[in-house]
Amino acid sequence: MNINGQAKQDMTYDAIVVGSGISGGWSAKELTERGLKTLVLERGRNVEHVKDYPTMNLDPWELPPNDDIPFEERKHYDKQMRTGYTVKESTKHWWVKDTDQPYEEKKRFDWMRGYHVGGRSIMWGRFSLRLSQMDFEANLKDGHGVDWPIRYDDIAPWYSYVEKFAGISGQAEGLPQLPDSEFLPPMELSCVEKELKKAIKEKFGRVLTNPRMANLTVPHNGRGQCMTRNLCSRGCPYGAYFSSNAATLPAAAATGNLTLRPHSIVHSLEYDDSTGKVSGVNVIDELSGEMLKYHSKIVFLNASTVGSTMILLNSTSDRFPTGLGNDSDQVGRNVMDHHFLAGADGVVEGFEDKYTWGRRPQGYYIPRFRNVDNETRDYVRGFGYQGGSGRDGWGRAIAELALGQDLKDFAAKPGPWTIGMLGFGEFLPYEDNQVTLNHEKLDKWGLPTAVFDVSIRDNEYKMRKDMANDAAEMLEAMGAKNVTPYDRPYGPGQGIHEMGTARMGRDPKTSVLNKWNQIHEVPNVFITDGSCMTSSGCQNPSLTYMALSARAANYAADQLEKGKLS
Repeated sequence: MNINGQAKQDMTYDAIVVGSGISGGWSAKELTERGLKTLVLERGRNVEHVKDYPTMNLDPWELPPNDDIPFEERKHYDKQMRTGYTVKESTKHWWVKDTDQPYEEKKRFDWMRGYHVGGRSIMWGRFSLRLSQMDFEANLKDGHGVDWPIRYDDIAPWYSYVEKFAGISGQAEGLPQLPDSEFLPPMELSCVEKELKKAIKEKFGRVLTNPRMANLTVPHNGRGQCMTRNLCSRGCPYGAYFSSNAATLPAAAATGNLTLRPHSIVHSLEYDDSTGKVSGVNVIDELSGEMLKYHSKIVFLNASTVGSTMILLNSTSDRFPTGLGNDSDQVGRNVMDHHFLAGADGVVEGFEDKYTWGRRPQGYYIPRFRNVDNETRDYVRGFGYQGGSGRDGWGRAIAELALGQDLKDFAAKPGPWTIGMLGFGEFLPYEDNQVTLNHEKLDKWGLPTAVFDVSIRDNEYKMRKDMANDAAEMLEAMGAKNVTPYDRPYGPGQGIHEMGTARMGRDPKTSVLNKWNQIHEVPNVFITDGSCMTSSGCQNPSLTYMALSARAANYAADQLEKGKLS
C-alpha cells in the first residue's frame, strides 16, 4: 500500500492502543495524560456512556418473559448461550454473534466476547482483588510455569494508584493472601451472611468479608454512587461501577490527546527489520473493508487475551515467521481461566422477620485458606469463594396450585432465606493448553479463526473436591438446612477470565514479555491485558490488568522522554 507523505503524517501518532476495554482504557488514560497523542483502535461500534445503554432503565414487563431472546435469534449465540448466564434480551447488544465470529474447539472452550467501545468493562463482574506476594512467588516455589519477573512490591503502588481512581468498595482484613486495597465504604452484608461470617470465624478461624467491588458506595471522581438496582450488565447511567466508558476514556478525552476510532479491526502489526521495532498497525475498516495503516512510536496491545494473541500470531515476517515476539514459541500457550461451578447451597432458618433493602450487585467473599501457612493438600495453590444470600420471591408461586386471593397471599410473602457459596480455583499454566489460528477457515473479514485446545487437569479436579466439601462444611457450621454440595461440569472459558497466552517472564527463551510488559525482542510493543499473566491466582484478575497497564504506560512514557523508544 502506497501512502503519500501528508497521508502518513495524518495517520501517525505517538502511541496506538489496540482495544478499549479495561486494560486499553487504562493504557489510553495514562498515555494521554503523559502528553502523548494517542490513537485507540476498537474493532466494534462506538458506545457513549449513558447515551448508548438502551436497556438500562427497562422494567421486567418491558422485556420478554424471563428476559429471553427470541428462539429464532438463539442460533446466532449458540456457544455464548450454552453457559446460561450471558446473552439476554436486555444485554444481547453487548455480545458478539457466534455466526459472525466463529471459532473451533478441540475441547470445549466458552469464549465470551464483547466488541464495542468499552469492551467487557461494561459487562464484567466487578470483583476487584489484589494478587499477593504468595501468588507472585508460586510458580518459582512449586515449579509450575515460569517465575514472574515482578513481585508484589513492584505492583503494590500501582494497585493503590488505580484503586484511588476507579473506586473500590470493601473492608480491610489484614490478610497476607489477599492484600487490602484503597477502600471506599463496603456494602453491608445481609443478616444471614453476618451469621455465616461469625460461624466460620469461630469454628475454623476463616474470614468472610464484604465484597471488594468496583461499585461506588459514595460519589467518587465525578461519578454517582451505586443505587443497588443490580442491573449493572446493562450499563450504569450513574457511572457507579468502573468501566472504560464511564471513567478512563472520558479522562483520556479530557486531555485533548485522544483519538478514538471504532470499527477498526486490527489485522496485524508490521515489523521493521531495520529498526527492530513495529512500525505500523494494519487495520481493516469494519464498515468499508478498506485496509489502512497507522504509525506510532509505541503500541499497546490490549485487544483481550485471545484477541491480542490472534494479532501476534497473524503478524508474521521473515524475522518472526510464527508470529510477532514468538521466538519462545509461547504465544498462544499456557491458556488459563478460573475453574468454578463447585460449591454448596443451603436454606437458613430463624431470620423470617428480616429482609433487605435494594438489590446489592454482589454478596460476600471468603479469601483463600487452603495451602496457606504451610498447610499441604494433595494439590497445589488454592481457591476463594464468592457467595450470596436472599429470600425467595413471588416467582416461587409459579409452581403453586392456588388461585385468586390464596395465590395473591402466597406470592406477597417472601420465601425462606437461602445462601450459596461458589468456589473459584486457580488454574495452573500448562504449556499445551493452547489457542492457535486456522488459516483455512476465515471469518467474514478474511482473518484466520481461533482454535482452542484447553482443559483442566488432575490438580484442578482434586481442588474441586475441597471446593464443594469445604463449602458444605461451612454452611452446616452456621446451621443451614438442606445443604447441598455440588461439582457441576465446567469448561474452560466459563469463568470469563482467560489469560496467560503471552506471559511475562525473566527469560526470553520461555516467555514473551519482560517485567515492563514489553515484548522481549520488540521493545516498542507492550501487552497489558490478560495475555500477559504468568499465573492466575484464584482472585479475579481485572484489577491486576489495570495496575499493570498503568505501570507499563508510565514506563513507556518515561522511555520515550529519554529517547529510548523513538
